[in-house]
Amino acid sequence: FSREEWMQKEVLAMISELSEVLDEVNFKWWKNPKPIDDLALKGELVDVLHFFVSMCLKASIGPEELYQAYVRKNRENFARQQGLTDREGYAWKK
Repeated sequence: FSREEWMQKEVLAMISELSEVLDEVNFKWWKNPKPIDDLALKGELVDVLHFFVSMCLKASIGPEELYQAYVRKNRENFARQQGLTDREGYAWKK
């Protein structure tokens, strides 16, 4: 597969794994809830992480670059929530 096709497949795999996470945390409100199996939940989260890391590797994003990008985005998101951004579409509502 091409890099593009691999990324597409990994996104689909992550969506599938995220669906399995939902199943572990009683997403289906129309069903009787079951106790959360923490080991199974952790396993599904590891599966999500596996595909995410694989995509990062294909995109040549290393741990430090990923961390710094996360810190910048997190700072930006908090600024938006506090009304401290000039970006269009994120105006503070009074």
